[in-house]
Amino acid sequence: MSAHISNVRPQYDEVLVDIVDYVTKYKIDSALAYDTARNCLIDTLGCGLEALEYPACKKLMGPIVPGTVVPNGAKVPGTQFQLDPVQAAFNIGAMIRWLDFNDTWLAAEWGHPSDNLGGILATADWLSRTAVAAGKKPLTMKDVLTGMIKAHEIQGCIALENSFNKVGLDHVVLVKVASTAVVAEMLGLNRDEILNAVSLAWVDGQSLRTYRHSPNTGSRKSWAAGDATSRAVRLALMAKTGEMGYPSVLTAKTWGFYDVLFKGQPFKFQRKYASYVMENVLFKISFPAEFHSQTAVEAAVTLHAQLAQAGRNVEDIKQITIRTHEACIRIIDKKGPLDNPADRDHCIQYMVAVPLIFGRLTASDYEDNVASDKRIDVLRDKIVCVEDPAFTKDYHDPEKRSIANALTVEFKDGTTLAELVVEYPIGHARRRKDGIPLLEAKFKINLARQFPAKQQKSILDISLDQAALEAMPVHEYVDLYVI
Repeated sequence: MSAHISNVRPQYDEVLVDIVDYVTKYKIDSALAYDTARNCLIDTLGCGLEALEYPACKKLMGPIVPGTVVPNGAKVPGTQFQLDPVQAAFNIGAMIRWLDFNDTWLAAEWGHPSDNLGGILATADWLSRTAVAAGKKPLTMKDVLTGMIKAHEIQGCIALENSFNKVGLDHVVLVKVASTAVVAEMLGLNRDEILNAVSLAWVDGQSLRTYRHSPNTGSRKSWAAGDATSRAVRLALMAKTGEMGYPSVLTAKTWGFYDVLFKGQPFKFQRKYASYVMENVLFKISFPAEFHSQTAVEAAVTLHAQLAQAGRNVEDIKQITIRTHEACIRIIDKKGPLDNPADRDHCIQYMVAVPLIFGRLTASDYEDNVASDKRIDVLRDKIVCVEDPAFTKDYHDPEKRSIANALTVEFKDGTTLAELVVEYPIGHARRRKDGIPLLEAKFKINLARQFPAKQQKSILDISLDQAALEAMPVHEYVDLYVI
């Protein structure tokens, strides 16, 4: 005789309740968080502007049906497109992420919290234009910064103790969940409707990491976050119509997220939601490289100069040893053929070989014309990664969160260069004083890629002024970026 299955509707899972209570009730009062969010905004948009120089990215821009223009729709920075908020979120999210140059968060799970800006900015712009057309007040850029802080916090705090990569899921699930919560609140949904929306984000089938790893690494990793943040806008809009939610989407026996996709394990949390993640986010300032390699690339650039000073060249090298942390080895320690730019920017051997040879690492260095230099593959074969348990421990330490790499160069004549250790990359919170001027310089370079001098100045003047930016209507700020 079989047991009856209870059909009593459960209460919403606590994880969902905590997310929704945070986005609806928590007041951000950290000046550091808002200042960092402003820097994050300009850096993220700058990354998108640089990506528009690459045809593989640019071909994905625009409406689904060519020629479609949406009255009062969201505009896509650096283009002439005005789209519905779902497609605009995809456009903005894809260009932000394309070159692997926007911010990063490293913990049990890895990710790029500024990926959420696609959904946040598209929704805020659309709402602002619609409000003005109806004679109402638009949203301000402070609303956008607040949304960024909260999306960063949701994605980052879940990532601290929960590894989605270890069960084969891509981190963009957290972009979808965080964007859904923040966008739903921005749309004016009530608490129950936001709970419904967030449950819909969790119940979606989630992306596999197949496209991030050998032997299948490919360009989907560059638009996956755009897909996730646009899906979030879609789900929030569906919840606004009254679409129902699924209260025990995480905990339901057999059919819930934990049992189906997380080996039956519930999520663990290290801290409550506040503004910690934005305050401590990692900026990619110097190199468009997967973040676990940033310090290795920084060391390689220094070693390039040391080689020149010593009268040596890369042909003299017998072996390069990279002392590193476990996550680096798991993600980007890669041998064998590299088939495309997406493959190369997730290979630490490639990302170290290029600066050792040329003294630089830029987005164009992943393209075929540079990768065809035979010296790169010869040098890649001489690079060995070994885990240092102390580096791995410091990587997970909440008081350090280092991303250490140490390089030792051994020559064919038996001599070596002194090991070069870099624990914290220039974009780390511990190096903000050094990093922010370089971040602003990076933004200026990216503005110059797309806009004439007068337009660059208009964007810069408002973007570098915290109070003025926060007070500016969203649609007026986005209009500054229209080609």
